[in-house]
Amino acid sequence: MIIYHGSTVPVETPKILQSERKLDFGEGFYTTYNREQAVRWSERVCAKRNTSVRIISEYEFDLELAERELKIIRFGKPDEDWLDFVSANRSGHMTSVPYDIAIGPVADDDVYGTILLYEQGILDKSEAIKRLKVKELFNQILFHTEKSLQYCRYARHKAIGGDV
Repeated sequence: MIIYHGSTVPVETPKILQSERKLDFGEGFYTTYNREQAVRWSERVCAKRNTSVRIISEYEFDLELAERELKIIRFGKPDEDWLDFVSANRSGHMTSVPYDIAIGPVADDDVYGTILLYEQGILDKSEAIKRLKVKELFNQILFHTEKSLQYCRYARHKAIGGDV
């Protein structure tokens, strides 16, 4: 399958990066099945870095092989397990469960508002999940370990805006 990463530079050699922000699935290299999601990510990075260059890097990902050889956490929808996992990662309390790859919905800024209300105790878990289920959530694939990056093979990149 083809997966995408949005940035302001081609990423031919993905790396596990530590971020100053706490992210949904923890530290690693984030990709998506959805090209439009990668475009949105590149636009966010573009604004943050004050540049007009947007690049979508494409990778080949053999999910079937990865499922046989790696530890993969998969969330099909924003359910209780997903909410607990994202909340723990975003608050800096990483899971003790070892994993190489995490796959599941993205908690975008709108979704994150619901998560914050849950973390502050304003919403209980069932109300938070109920609100999340009506949102259109895109997917993300996090390569969390160096070993997992062997399954993410660079194919090409394309400039989608700006002066490259």
